[in-house]
Amino acid sequence: MSLLNKLSPPKGSRKAKKRLGRGESSGLGKTSGRGHKGQKARAGGYHKVGFEGGQMPLARRLPKRGFRNIFRKRYAIVNLKDLASLPENITEVDFDVLRKQGLVKKASEGLKILGEGDLKRAITVKAQKFSKTAAERITKAGGRVVI
Repeated sequence: MSLLNKLSPPKGSRKAKKRLGRGESSGLGKTSGRGHKGQKARAGGYHKVGFEGGQMPLARRLPKRGFRNIFRKRYAIVNLKDLASLPENITEVDFDVLRKQGLVKKASEGLKILGEGDLKRAITVKAQKFSKTAAERITKAGGRVVI
């Protein structure tokens, strides 16, 4: 017989569940800890999230403005100064390289390179979008822009 049959949780780590409606002397008999009558005493009787007792809820009192574009593409944004800080042995930069280097944290639909900072060496940059200044500075440093 293996020891798996004899496994049990440590003493005192598991608490017995409250047993409601088991006589007056149990402390949770009669109304079973729900008090007397009213909405909260009934089975299934509780209000929705945001319900304010019949008063006009806050979400309906406040004016609604604008709209949310659920089709928007979210790009991971990296500046040229970040690319300049990469090790010298990296000559080709894409999303995966930047992720391994810790410059891009979240997964996103694409990569966008912005032109803040200067680039002193030639590197090939693969991304979905480039700002005009970023593209100019990369080619000026002798690198390539690949969309």
